[in-house]
Amino acid sequence: MRYDLVDLKLFMHIIEAQSITAGAARSHLSLASASARIKGMEETLGTPLLERHRRGVAPTPAGRTLAHHAQTVLHQLGLMNGELGNHATGLRCRIRLLCNTAALTEHLPDLLGRFLLRHPQLDLDIEERSSHQIVEALTRRQSELGLLADNTAFNALESRPFRTDHLVVITAKHLPLPTYEKAVRFESLLAEPFVGLTSTNALQQHLEEKAKHAGKWLTLRARVASLDAVGSLVAQGVGIAVVPEAAYRRSQLKNSLSMVRLQNSWATRLLHLCAYRFDALSPYAAELAEHILDRSNMKPAEG
Repeated sequence: MRYDLVDLKLFMHIIEAQSITAGAARSHLSLASASARIKGMEETLGTPLLERHRRGVAPTPAGRTLAHHAQTVLHQLGLMNGELGNHATGLRCRIRLLCNTAALTEHLPDLLGRFLLRHPQLDLDIEERSSHQIVEALTRRQSELGLLADNTAFNALESRPFRTDHLVVITAKHLPLPTYEKAVRFESLLAEPFVGLTSTNALQQHLEEKAKHAGKWLTLRARVASLDAVGSLVAQGVGIAVVPEAAYRRSQLKNSLSMVRLQNSWATRLLHLCAYRFDALSPYAAELAEHILDRSNMKPAEG
């Protein structure tokens, strides 16, 4: 039985997007062409690959099996392209790096510039995801590397410690929280108005999940797209916010803000660089991993 790489890529795009329409768009195919390709695969295999629902599609057991093997095939093709990049002049290579909010906004920008300048033939896709989504993507071989917090189970992934990340509460200096001095529990703040990030932001999803576990909801006065915008609104007294401590430290509005540490254990997180297997990374991904870890402020535990 023969398999078309276009079909495999299309199927993976549909699974990731949970939509045939969106998967077709990602594959640069028309909806009719994409539907015909999926139908042809199902007829060839003699079994449905997708279950249709009102909100989209999901893989059947056969579809999950196909997705598993398709991921392996496409991953191996990526490795081949990376290795050929060391020999073929002008052949570009692309690495996909997934990271949580703190890693994306506070830790990565300063350390990636030199790496990219040193490798003009390399392109880097950096995507923000929640930590559990990163684990899932790495496990499925949808990305080679991920930076995520240790409050998520890594399962079978290999990990290397990177940096410590603290979440803190920021308030307007002229409107401090009178009840608290140096530290506060997140649950005791849930009656306060918050300034938050967009609903798709990984940190915001994490905080809303913690509020839900406490049996409450965040009262969001505003949602904005960046931590800088969060700091600006907080400084004006619109509400309070939970942000990475590094974001507070670098803020140009720091003199207009007050910081209170969160006492919750999940507020202090160790960021890890993870891979399915570090010794199976493509050459450029392995070099990127080494570059990131060389700038870690953590030492791996003695084994």
